[in-house]
Amino acid sequence: MAEYDLTPRMAPNLDRHLVFPLLEFLQERQMYPDEQILKSKIELLNKTNMVDYAMDIHKSLYHTEDVPQDMVDRRVEVVARLKALEESAAPLVNFLQNAAAFQELKADRQYNLQMLNDRYQIGPEQIEALYQYAKFQFECGNYSGAADYLYQYRALCTNSDRNLSALWGKLAAEILMQNWDIALEELNRLKEIIDSKSFSSPMNQVQNRIWLMHWSLFIFFNHDNGRTQIIDLFNQDKYLNAIQTHAPHLVRYLATAFIVNKRRRPQFKDFIKVIQQEQHSYKDPITEFLTCVYVNYDFDGAQKKMRECEEVILNDPFLGKRVEEGNFSTVPLRDEFLENARLFIFETYCRIHQRIDMGVLAEKLNLNYEEAERWIVNLIRSSKLDAKIDSESGTVIMEPNHPNVYEQLIDHTKALSGRTYKLVGQILEHAQAQIAR
Repeated sequence: MAEYDLTPRMAPNLDRHLVFPLLEFLQERQMYPDEQILKSKIELLNKTNMVDYAMDIHKSLYHTEDVPQDMVDRRVEVVARLKALEESAAPLVNFLQNAAAFQELKADRQYNLQMLNDRYQIGPEQIEALYQYAKFQFECGNYSGAADYLYQYRALCTNSDRNLSALWGKLAAEILMQNWDIALEELNRLKEIIDSKSFSSPMNQVQNRIWLMHWSLFIFFNHDNGRTQIIDLFNQDKYLNAIQTHAPHLVRYLATAFIVNKRRRPQFKDFIKVIQQEQHSYKDPITEFLTCVYVNYDFDGAQKKMRECEEVILNDPFLGKRVEEGNFSTVPLRDEFLENARLFIFETYCRIHQRIDMGVLAEKLNLNYEEAERWIVNLIRSSKLDAKIDSESGTVIMEPNHPNVYEQLIDHTKALSGRTYKLVGQILEHAQAQIAR
């Protein structure tokens, strides 16, 4: 399944530290030779300050206790630089660690800068040193320390570009520590800045959106409410346009979120059109499954794609998260995906047939006869299906389903309101751009 591995496409849009979890996953799944993964890790580590980690991997890769002299020299250099930065940032770090002194800080940044300068002789040089120290700690793999210092630095920083850079660093650190609630807060904060900030060019803004979506995958597929929030973010016009023009591979994750989401969304039909439009630039078993069901009505093809989808999910670092339960290991998203995929096939198949042979249905759902019958009974019991089973003839009989005109009118009104809101937003944006010129 290496042909469906998106790591080569994802890595250029991630901080190099965020690539390590992906490599760890690929190594665990044995998708590539161990030697290839270890060499990739060393290549990544060479541009960080995690020299001890690089040495350990070198020893493992070449089965030796010796390490190259350049690694030894690099370690000496890193330790010396860390000590120098520690001394430069010490006055401000000591102030921040003093609880009584720290209480003197206020929400007003200009007041804080003046107060620090007047009372503690802490000026721009020491504040800049704190940023460099935090960044160096991050490169050393001390994500907790880096997150704390970057948070404190942002409270003092008046440069919007540097503030944005510090927020990216803080987000990366929280992701790497798996603090998903805090990471989600930082992600939303970063999105607000990206959407409102005046960038040097529109392309820079688009690139920031692309980075944000790639980084967000760590959060959305680990946070309790992530599968809903990924749809809310990726399906916004500006973000969906960025996906279509620069990162079509992200369609995999939006497609998966739509499939496993408990609530069917009005945007789903529009998303099917996006899959059709992008199939020349990106497709995989997950997108092809939706095409089979909702475009081609190819239920045999959908059944085959379901099996391939399972393999794609198991071998994807974001989708294939394993949960240990006693002596067993499960992949919850895989189970949810297959359950909902069967439901998608079933719903669509039932729309075009009134009486369905249970044996044929079992085949379409990739289940044996007894499993299919039990699955349909459970659907009927949970009120997800208006049908009954004729055991004698071995068929499922669909009840007539007359459309509720009132509900349809509400849906259409909501959609019209949404489109009007988007149109007004675009007109205002254009007008503001004209005024700025």
